[in-house]
Amino acid sequence: MDHKMKHRSGYISFGEHSASNRSLFYALGYTKEDLSRPLVGICSAYSEIVPGHAHLDKVAEAVKAGVLMAGGTPVLFPSIGICDGIAMGHEGMKYSLASRELIADSIESMAIAHCFDALVLVPNCDKIVPGMLMAAARLNIPSIVVSGGPMLAGRLDGKSCNLSTLFEAVGAYKAGLIDEEKLSDLEQNACPGCGSCSGMYTANSMNCLCEAIGMALPGNGTVPAVSSARLQLARKSGMAVMKLLENDIRPLDILTEGAFMNALAVDMALGCSSNSVLHLLAIANECGIDLDLDIINTISSRTPNLCRLSPAGEHHIEDLYYAGGVQAVMKELASKSLIDTSLPTVTGKSAGENIAKARNMDTSVIRPVDRPYSTTGGIAILRGNLAPDGAVVKRSAVAEEMLVSECTARVFDSEQQAIEAIHGNRIKPGDVVVIRYEGPKGGPGMREMLNPTSALVGMGLDKSVALITDGRFSGATRGAAIGHVSPEAAEGGPIALVEDGDRIRIDIINGTIDVLLPEEVLNRRKASWKMPDRPPLKGWLKRYSELVHSASTGAVLSINKPAVK
Repeated sequence: MDHKMKHRSGYISFGEHSASNRSLFYALGYTKEDLSRPLVGICSAYSEIVPGHAHLDKVAEAVKAGVLMAGGTPVLFPSIGICDGIAMGHEGMKYSLASRELIADSIESMAIAHCFDALVLVPNCDKIVPGMLMAAARLNIPSIVVSGGPMLAGRLDGKSCNLSTLFEAVGAYKAGLIDEEKLSDLEQNACPGCGSCSGMYTANSMNCLCEAIGMALPGNGTVPAVSSARLQLARKSGMAVMKLLENDIRPLDILTEGAFMNALAVDMALGCSSNSVLHLLAIANECGIDLDLDIINTISSRTPNLCRLSPAGEHHIEDLYYAGGVQAVMKELASKSLIDTSLPTVTGKSAGENIAKARNMDTSVIRPVDRPYSTTGGIAILRGNLAPDGAVVKRSAVAEEMLVSECTARVFDSEQQAIEAIHGNRIKPGDVVVIRYEGPKGGPGMREMLNPTSALVGMGLDKSVALITDGRFSGATRGAAIGHVSPEAAEGGPIALVEDGDRIRIDIINGTIDVLLPEEVLNRRKASWKMPDRPPLKGWLKRYSELVHSASTGAVLSINKPAVK
C-alpha cells in the first residue's frame, strides 16, 4: 500500500524534509520498506504487576503479526495500568480512576508525536479499557480494541471461586465464620492465572461493552485469556485495523449516540459493573455526546436483565463465552428491537450482520428475552434529597429484601473508619453505612469500596445493612451498595450533612434515595457545614482534585468537559 503523503505518517516517511525523522527509524532497525507502509501504533498495557496484563506481550505480538499480514508496519508502545485489586484498601486506590485520564493523555501524546496512521489498543483491566477508548475518540484515527480476555474461575472443594469470594471470605474470617486455613486455601485458589478477574466486574464489563458499542471484534469480551482463540482474535484485530484505515472508518463514525444506546442496553442485560456508568459517560464526553443519568434509567426501564454473573450469581465469564457470548445476548435483545442492528462496527459489517449467526447455547446462563431475571436492567440510577444529581446501584446484585428499605445512618468520613466499625462488630442489622469525602474531589480519586461491602457480605449483613458513598464500588461488589452520590461531600453535597441516627429511605424499585429530614433542618446544617481538615495534597492527585468534575459527569477533567449551556 503506497501511502506517500496520503496518511499522517507520510510527513515523517517521505521527502527530503523528513531525512532526520527517517534516520531515527533506521536507528531502531526499520527499513525503507517498513516506512513505505502505514505506521500502526499498538498500545499495549503489558506489565508484570497486573494479572490481567501479564500475557499482553503475547497478545500484542499477535496483533503485530496481523498488521504485517495486512500490509502495515506495527509500532509497539506501552501504557500504564493499575491493578485495582492490589491497589484496594489503601492510598493506592486514589490513583486508579485518575489513571484513566493519564492513559488517555499519554496515548494522545504518543499517537500525535509519532504520526501514527491507526491504532490497535491492547488493554484488559479496569481503567485501562475506558482510558484507551477515550483516547481513540479524542484522536479519531482508525482504531480497534482487542483486550487480553478473562481469567478462568478458581476451584476449591468442588466449587468455583474468584476474587470477590476471597474479599468476602475476609469478612467471614473476621466474624469467626471460617478459620485461617480456609482463608489461606481460598487465597491460593481464587485467581488461577492470567486474565481479567473472572466475574462480571469492571474490566470484563468494559471489554464486553467494547463489542456492544462496535469498537472490538466479536469475542473480545469473553474469549478466555488462556485460549488460543484469544491470540487468533488479536491477529484478526491487526488485520481489521488495516481495513479500517483503507476505508477511512474512524472511531467517531462508530461511536455515535445510537452506539452508546446499544452499549447501555447490553450493559443492562448483562448486569455490568456500576463503574460502567462512570466510564460510558466519560467516553461519550470525548465524542461530544450528551449522555446523562436519566437516559440510563430510561434504557434500564425497558431492557430486561438476562445474565446473573458473579458477583450477582454463580456463573463466570467463561460460562458466558460457552453460552454464545455478547453476540448471543445482543441477538436476544435484537429479537425485541431493543438494540439498533443497523449501526457500523469495526468488523466493517453492521451490528446485525455480526450477530446473524449468534446462538444462545445455554439458557441457564443467558436467559431468553421473554424469560429474564427481571424486566428491568441490572443498573439503576437513584435520585432524591440525598443525591439530587444522582447515585448508582448495581440492582442485579441487591438482595430482594433490600430493594426497598429504611435504615439508620452510621456515618464515617473515610473508608478506613467504616472498615474498623464493620470489623469491630459495631454495625447492626437495620443500619446504613454512610462513607463520605471519598468522591472524585474529596478522596481524591473516588476509591472503590470493595473492602467494606465484602466485609458486610462475609459477615452475613448484606441482606440487612445498606452502604451509601460518594465513592464507588468494584464490579465485584454485591449487596445494597449505592455509590457515585452526587454532589459529593467535598462539594457540600447533602451526603455531607447526614448525622448518626438519621433515617434514610432507599427505594431502588422506584429510583429514590432520601434522608428523612425536613428541608429546614438540612438548610440549617448546610449553613454551618465546612470541609473537614485533610492532609495536604501533592503531585498528580493535587492537580486531579482541582480539575475533576462530579461522578454524574463521568468524573472527567474540567479541561475536557464542554461548557455548561
